[in-house]
Amino acid sequence: MAIACGIVGLPNVGKSTLFNALTSNEAEASNYPFCTIDPNVGIVNVPDPRLEKLAVSYNTDKTVYATVEFVDIAGLVKGASKGEGLGNQFLANIRQCDAIAHVVRCFEDENVVHVHNNVDPLHDIDIIETELLLKDVESVEKRIDSVGKKLKSNDKDAKEELEILKELLELLNQGKPGRLFTGETDVLAMIKSFQLLTTKPIMYIANTDEQGVAKGNKYIDAVKQRASEEGAVVVPICAKIEAEISQLESEDRAMFLEEMNMTEPGLDRVIRQGFDLLGLMTYFTAGKKETRAWTLKKFSTAPQAAGVIHSDFEKGFIRAEVMKYNDWERLGSEQAVKDAGLYRVEGKEYVVNDGDIMYFRFNV
Repeated sequence: MAIACGIVGLPNVGKSTLFNALTSNEAEASNYPFCTIDPNVGIVNVPDPRLEKLAVSYNTDKTVYATVEFVDIAGLVKGASKGEGLGNQFLANIRQCDAIAHVVRCFEDENVVHVHNNVDPLHDIDIIETELLLKDVESVEKRIDSVGKKLKSNDKDAKEELEILKELLELLNQGKPGRLFTGETDVLAMIKSFQLLTTKPIMYIANTDEQGVAKGNKYIDAVKQRASEEGAVVVPICAKIEAEISQLESEDRAMFLEEMNMTEPGLDRVIRQGFDLLGLMTYFTAGKKETRAWTLKKFSTAPQAAGVIHSDFEKGFIRAEVMKYNDWERLGSEQAVKDAGLYRVEGKEYVVNDGDIMYFRFNV
């Protein structure tokens, strides 16, 4: 399932350092704007202790994690919507992503240049948001003109679409992102089809220093307040520390985390939040040959889950055998789940839950 989360932000806020740590790649990270020109793409495993426990229990030969794709997009600047910097190219890269991870600088360091010579995360957020809004206003206005022409030819659907577009344009002109537009499911589906930049789900990554990760600071608090108003999430990390952690071997990594009073790398939270932001969940298949985490859109049915493995599974779906991960963990084995009467047979209407352990019966 090729679904991508774009990492955006102003120049020099730590995007490429974060990306390098996420993917253990070496995208150029330099102390000046525009060192990233073409987007770097990395596919990373989604950390999941459940998968690891299943693999150990089934003594599996092969363990396959769910993955999420991150795209490191070069820093945006004021005027990007009009082509400033490399604006048109960067905005096009964002448009191709399914969600946005907005990196915001939440630390002071005189040795790291700030593009506006002042650390002010809300101002930085406003610059990026404004450029995305301006581009969306331009896109919606063009679409209104196009739909208006259809209206003259008595197109039945044009009138409804035009009304929705005008409401959307009013929202954007108020400085509010398209993701805040409310309406019926079919209306929201129509708006999603417009591929606007501000309708994409967003999370803020507050890039801070070591002390900020441990105790927080005024900059992180400001970003959290902004996010709460938008229904977004905030993940505070120190990209510099995460880059160091990503280069360590597993034993050294565990010791480093303990010394830092961290239970897990901050990147694990970024990856999981990115996965959740994209509206994804995981179900498992487990056995001696392979234990795998499969990626699935939330609220999918059992046949759709089967189709993730192979399209023939969905076409010829007969039934799914399902046990809950929590039941398996609590009782200790698949057989114990069966003995407790908690191993279920489900049909085509079954809606899959995150963490379901599933086996499919099908006929092609």
